[in-house]
Order: sequence, then C-alpha cells, then structure tokens
Amino acid sequence: MSHRPPSGLAAVSAALLAMSRHLEVRDVLKKIVASARELLDAEYAALGVPDDHGGFAQFVVDGVSDEQWKAIGPLPRQHGILASMLHEAKPERLADVRKDPRFEGWPAAHPDMSDFLGLPIRDGEEIIGALFLANKRCPKPEGSCGFTAEDEELLSILAQHAAIALTNARLYERSRELTIAEERSRLAHELHDAVSQKLFSLRLTAQAAAALVDRDPARAKGELQQVAALAAEAVDELRAAVVELRPAALDEDGLVATLRTQIQVLDRAHTAGVTFESLGIRALPAAQEEALLRVAQEALHNALRHSGAEHVEVTLARHGSGTLLRITDDGSGFEPAATRQAGRHLGLVSMRDRANGVGGRLIVESAPGKGTTIEMEVPGG
Repeated sequence: MSHRPPSGLAAVSAALLAMSRHLEVRDVLKKIVASARELLDAEYAALGVPDDHGGFAQFVVDGVSDEQWKAIGPLPRQHGILASMLHEAKPERLADVRKDPRFEGWPAAHPDMSDFLGLPIRDGEEIIGALFLANKRCPKPEGSCGFTAEDEELLSILAQHAAIALTNARLYERSRELTIAEERSRLAHELHDAVSQKLFSLRLTAQAAAALVDRDPARAKGELQQVAALAAEAVDELRAAVVELRPAALDEDGLVATLRTQIQVLDRAHTAGVTFESLGIRALPAAQEEALLRVAQEALHNALRHSGAEHVEVTLARHGSGTLLRITDDGSGFEPAATRQAGRHLGLVSMRDRANGVGGRLIVESAPGKGTTIEMEVPGG
C-alpha cells in the first residue's frame, strides 16, 4: 500500500486549525512540526526557537525517535544553514544539504538527510524560529530536490500562521505568569494574616498559662493544651501555603504523580484519612492539568479544614471521552442552594472559573450532615 500525503485546501485548513487549538508554546511547536512534515510528506521536520547566545531556547523534531534524539546529543548551535535562515531571513531549498558549502556535518547518531527545505518564521521584522524539512518522500532523479516551488509556497503559508500561533501562545504564557504572580501575592498576604493571627493567639495563651501555673495548675494545663492546638493549626496553615506557593512541576511529573505525592503528604499531616486512585489517565494539555490540580487542592483544603471529615477520597479517571476528577468527604456538608455564601467561603467561584477556563464543568453535591462531593470534568485524557 503506497503512502499518499494529504493534499489540497482541506489538508492546509486542518493543519492551521490544529495549530490554533493549542495554548502552550511547546504544544504549538510540536503541532507546527508535525503538520509541516505530514503536509509536505517529508521524513524529517524540525523547528528551532533561537536564544540570544548562539543556541536554541527550544528545538522540536518530528520523525526522529526518542532513542535517536537522545543519542544525537546536545541541541544544535546557530551555524551553517540554520544560521543562514535565522540571520539572512531567506528560504533554503537544496538538492543535497550535505554538498552545500555551509554544511558543517552532524553527530554520528544523526539520521542521514539529503534534500532540504527550510525557511524562517517571522513576527514582523523579528525572526522567532527556523522551520525545516528533509527527505521528501518521492522519486528524485540524481542531483535534484524532491521539494518543489509549490512546497516552498505551502510551507511559507504554514510558517506565517505558525508565527501567529506561536505569538499567541507566548502571550498566553505571559498572561499566566502574571496571574501566577498575582496569586502568589494574594497567598503571601493570606499567609501573613493567618499565621500572624495564630502566633498572636499563641503568645497570649502562653502568657496566660505562665501566669496561672503557680496559683491554678489545672487551668494552666488547659491553656497549655490550647497552645499545642494553636501551634498545630499554625503548622497546618504554613504547610498548606507552601503547597500553593510552590506548585508542582507538572511538566516533569504529570498530574497523576503530582496529585499522588501531595495527597500522601496531606494524609500524613492530618488526622483524616486521605486516599487517591487513578484509573486509565493519559497526559492532558498543561492548562487542563494545572486547573485540575488547583481544583483538587482547593477541595482538599475545604474538606480538611472546614468540614471535620474523617475520610476524603480523591479519584481521577476516564469518563466517556473526557477525564473526571472527584473529591468526596464525609464531613459536615453544607447547603449548595446558599450559593453566594458557600461560594465565597469555599472558593467555589474560583473552582468553577478554573473549570470553565479549560472547557470543563464543575458539579457540587452536598447537604448538611451528608458530606460533600465535588466533580470536575474536562474533555480529553
């Protein structure tokens, strides 16, 4: 069965739509490279985003296995034909890249490449990347390039839209960074207020115990027990704040491992039993994983601080074509109909905003004395 590349307006439209669906820079880069390789029917494709030091801040490949990529070694530098595309800002279409005078060789594990098509990705006057393909899958007479002028024109259209998608992704990430900075500032104020109040109460209670220790030992004992309780609460406040101020490296560990680790810490730190179960979950887009993590943290905070629960169960599982996070506790519960008061007190508004922001939905089920179940469902996974 022969391999037939996609062609026509529908194929170009599908590639452009696929790029526009992603918000994370790394995801956008991967989709650009995969779309270019498929659209032009090449064996290899790559995209490099230059840094300011003669190297690449990011370099994404398609058509090379993980094992090959590891064996190749360090990222390439901005030299040879790559430097030409970045600095002279013009397309390169070569019959055999190895015979070009600018070619400087490649590592032993590097796949063998012959015909080559590359061009810069530009945002106005700024060159923000270099996109190239190698080894067109087609018959090639000796000394000729498989990539055509039509291929170059098609890649140029793809690169223009890639610049838009990449710029949008960068703006989105900067927006997220600002949001995170604002959230950290808010948490710092909350941490200061909460811990200051606890320490102030702790100090007053300790002074009262010291004054009573000689004339009323029984009351002094009670005050000291209160000191111990306040100290434990202050430790809990600090621990919870640390979890929020130091978000886990989702990019490195993934949602499942991050949740499992945090829940193990909470289970050890609280008298309530906290359990976690994951069923058939695959990796999700970074924005969805962060939203799920934050909702889980908020729901766990509520269950462990305000509900008096003895057991809290967290599950993350496939649900139809999506992913479902469920946090269930056997605590005091509340009346969901009183949405304004409960929403402010339990962070339900922010949880719903997080769910809506990634195309998901949040469901809250609770009743006084009946515990609480919070579910967040997102597409994919």
